[in-house]
Amino acid sequence: MQHRRAYATLLLLTSQLVAPAVLAQTAPAPTAATPPVVQTGTQPDPVATPQDGTTTTDTPAEVSSPGFDESTAEEIVVVGRNIPNVVRATPQIVSVLSEADIARTGDGDIAGALTRVTGLSVVGGGFVYVRGLGDRYSSSLLNGSPLPSPEPLRRSVPLDIFPTSIVGSALVQKTYSVNFPGEFGGGVINLTSKAIPKKNFLSIGGSIAADTVTTSELGYVYAGGKSDWIGYDDGTRGVPAFIRNADQGSGIFTADQVAQLNNARTTLLQVNNQLPANLSGEIAGGSVFDIGSDRLGVIASLGLSNTFRTRDAIQQDSVSEDGTVRNDFRTVLTDNRIVANALVGLGYEFNDNTIRWTNVYIHDTLKQGRLAGSEAYNNFSGLRLQQNTNWFERQLIETQLVGEFKLTDALKFDARGAFANSKRNAPYERQFDYLCSNRTTNGYPITTDGAPFSRGFNCNGAYQVTQRFSPFASVVFSELDENLYTGQADLSYKLATDRPITLSTGYFYSNTDRNSRRLQFNYQTSDGAGTAPGFPNNLLRPDYLLSPDSLFNACPQRGTGACTIQLQFNTQNGAYAYDAGLEIHAGYVQAEAEVSDGLRAVAGVRYETAREEVTPIGNPSTILKNGYWLPAGTLTWNFASDMQARLSGAKTISRPQFRELAPQQFRDPDSDRLFFGNPNLRDSELWNLEARYEWFFGRDQRFTAAGFYKRIDRPIEQAGFYPSPDATLQTGFTYLPKATLWGGEVEAQKYVPLESLGNFFATRRLLLLANYTYTQSQITADGSCVPNPAAALGSPGIGGCAAGFGRANLLFRDGAPLTGQSDHLVNVQVGLEDTANLSQLTLLFNYASDRVTNRGPSNLSGQGFQPDIVERPGIRLDLVARQGFEVAGANLEVKAEARNLTGQRYSESQNFGGNPVYINRYDLGRMFSLGITAQF
Repeated sequence: MQHRRAYATLLLLTSQLVAPAVLAQTAPAPTAATPPVVQTGTQPDPVATPQDGTTTTDTPAEVSSPGFDESTAEEIVVVGRNIPNVVRATPQIVSVLSEADIARTGDGDIAGALTRVTGLSVVGGGFVYVRGLGDRYSSSLLNGSPLPSPEPLRRSVPLDIFPTSIVGSALVQKTYSVNFPGEFGGGVINLTSKAIPKKNFLSIGGSIAADTVTTSELGYVYAGGKSDWIGYDDGTRGVPAFIRNADQGSGIFTADQVAQLNNARTTLLQVNNQLPANLSGEIAGGSVFDIGSDRLGVIASLGLSNTFRTRDAIQQDSVSEDGTVRNDFRTVLTDNRIVANALVGLGYEFNDNTIRWTNVYIHDTLKQGRLAGSEAYNNFSGLRLQQNTNWFERQLIETQLVGEFKLTDALKFDARGAFANSKRNAPYERQFDYLCSNRTTNGYPITTDGAPFSRGFNCNGAYQVTQRFSPFASVVFSELDENLYTGQADLSYKLATDRPITLSTGYFYSNTDRNSRRLQFNYQTSDGAGTAPGFPNNLLRPDYLLSPDSLFNACPQRGTGACTIQLQFNTQNGAYAYDAGLEIHAGYVQAEAEVSDGLRAVAGVRYETAREEVTPIGNPSTILKNGYWLPAGTLTWNFASDMQARLSGAKTISRPQFRELAPQQFRDPDSDRLFFGNPNLRDSELWNLEARYEWFFGRDQRFTAAGFYKRIDRPIEQAGFYPSPDATLQTGFTYLPKATLWGGEVEAQKYVPLESLGNFFATRRLLLLANYTYTQSQITADGSCVPNPAAALGSPGIGGCAAGFGRANLLFRDGAPLTGQSDHLVNVQVGLEDTANLSQLTLLFNYASDRVTNRGPSNLSGQGFQPDIVERPGIRLDLVARQGFEVAGANLEVKAEARNLTGQRYSESQNFGGNPVYINRYDLGRMFSLGITAQF
């Protein structure tokens, strides 16, 4: 908080020489006239949370997935016992979150809910890591069809954009089966959307939340457009034609053209001393129609949320062996995130057949203000001030048609086709650099009373834009557009034999096309030197600096018209844009049989061929064209009426993501770090083994224990590096010769009836759920040549390797853990719930031990290794209470939540022998929310 107030003081400084030299103005706090905003929180849906006293644990979770036989999950006879349990009945190792499970956790998005599943953790907000394997090793499906990602850095979709209100169930399959795509490492996450409601309903809900670090505290915002509050630009950020066609001209744009850019509303960072609370709301409805013995259902939902988050961060780095801090920033970022979502689904059930048409729309916008100050920058003694205003707009649209047909008692046919489009638009990413100095760049002295800064520093001068950090100002326009077409058909036939045998086969096709452009423009003067504006213009705050008076007369001390401000297009060596595509054809055969009494086996093989191509503008294409035979098998031994053991093995693959192959610079708004791709990456191959014991001692009660082992050839890792001695930390990608990962997990779930405690507890029970995952991994760094993480910047060969490559043992430490892997993951739920009415109180405990987020920084100079960058997730404690009421014929649910009660902070650091260097460290705050939903 001290740093935020200090920055606010800096923003309000006024030079004694130039009156308008104010870096920001105070923005008024939102008033009651601000349009209401709505939510993405979990609401009681009549599909899964009836108000008639029944509980959803009595009904198996609805799952739509390739080759999934739901009838088997509903009724399976195992050694004479009928147990309708999806987890037990499926031939693979799965975890299922039903609507009841999701509602109990209270998480507003599916990524948060999945953190409660054994072995799963969420990194970077919404990317799911399974057993410590990065998000590249997890695939996401919606009703069995792949999802595209609106993130330039990843192919996998961030699951925090999916509100739990539109998800009927989430299935995590941790062992590979050949009916799924071959890109499988840790698991596949299949989300099933809501389809046919059990009865007609209408629900309306809203919530309000406060964050102790953000709400009613100081933050940095900017005006933007009038419709920013709903996450849509009203044209304020319109992009002129000369920007879109920048690569077709000379690359230098005059002051007349620069004046066409939107200025003050996208430039001026403002102080808001009273950031508003987080508001959200949703409306949903559904109808079901009986047509003879058939059923037709329609369901629709619409939600909107508007949330604020401020991070008061320490951001440091070091290039020395002893951890001496080189750059030491205090950075305050205020994120205003607005998420709109809509779902429209149609379902038709006839006989034992189901057709569902699902349409999903998600629009996720991040409006960000950022102010960073440093007393130490590249060993320069003085205060550097850096200001950023950003707008990141993501959108995902998917329409899919799924048919699940039972043609005869023995023959089942599934067909699914989908089209999805994802977009990311980030116009007007602005950055300005100011330096505290008592002299201008032209030698003119400045005298003031001094400007206070945190930790006792005083700026005995004024803040001026400076060319020292080149450039003094920049603006970036980036766009991403990706289309994904998928189709799949699965056919299964049960043979009329004494022992059950099912044969199945299928074909899968997908085609992904991506276009990505990132146009960076640097401001410079037209005097040939490309320097910062002259005195006194260099003292102006950003919006005045780019006003017409300054654009056309940037060097007034040299005479009128002596100098203007221009824009220079930075081609980034042709890496400003790339086209990419991935086409996959695959087919599989599989057999499932009862080998002997209590012994069931499923085995199959998939052949998958793919052509992946990434073509940067003006650079050669990177083409990966491979075909793989991918066998998989699982053996299940039901040795007792309520126990079984499983053994599973498979070979799978992982392909480089588009962004990892493209040598394009990109700033990640979550980590606030620059990334570069690497065209030298190759496919990874994985061998997977798992053994598991399961004891189902009651309905929805279980104890499981498992051990797993994985070997990965050419695992892709992200590594930090410094492109030059005075540059900031950046992140690139490489692969290592191999890596291994092994561990174990245990889970227990138990319900304890409480009727013996008295009338109040007559219908209540205690839920006890706990899971623990232990994981170890290590990389192999031998003398073989692997891609240098800085290959995109033209790095030479290291250790006798070709250009862009280096010896693995010169770049990495042999035996280090994989990035993203925590040794320990713990989840505990203790809940009190009423079996007759909606009444739940749940305490949720979550712990993840330290994990590496970036390798290195790598030994690019051959001078020794630096420590890995390690994140400390720590302990989180949440409390969720849900209570149902009936008022005037309407069912009401009131939900109260308290999140991060431990006050866990985010910490990402390097440890130099007990001397920590904090790459990114900030308080997360405690979150308290209250919501109400009315259902009719």
